[in-house]
Amino acid sequence: MVRTAWLTVEAPPDEGPREDGSLQGLRALLARGPYVEVDYQAVADEQALIRSRLRLLTEGEGVDLVLSCGGIGIGLRDRTPEATLEVIDRSLPGLAERMRAVAGERYPEMALTRGVVGVRRRVLIVNLPAEALLAEAALHSVLGVLPAAVAVVRGRT
Repeated sequence: MVRTAWLTVEAPPDEGPREDGSLQGLRALLARGPYVEVDYQAVADEQALIRSRLRLLTEGEGVDLVLSCGGIGIGLRDRTPEATLEVIDRSLPGLAERMRAVAGERYPEMALTRGVVGVRRRVLIVNLPAEALLAEAALHSVLGVLPAAVAVVRGRT
């Protein structure tokens, strides 16, 4: 079982709510197992808030995997990669590169994403795009590797 937490990065309230259409499809992908959702949180697309929430989600023993959705594009407000880099202990660029390469075969705009993957303490953090099709393609490209990565990070192998 991989205990999974979601962090949706949203537009600030003054810009109106960002519709999170990607979450339903992503949850359906994870429902195939061995994932179980243990937390869901949303945060404004502000670096300090994202950083703080990632730290909270990776404290203790309750979460194995944090999947963040949104804030990884090239827009001025897109700060999820910077916040993630501030909290991780180790980067796993191979997984981020795989998401861009594999999902990019079908969706060339994946080349414009800046998501990172890394480890904080004993928790794997994966940044995904906010757009539903891109997020699903990106997650699908690494889904088979994530349980093994989590096992290694958790010291189970």
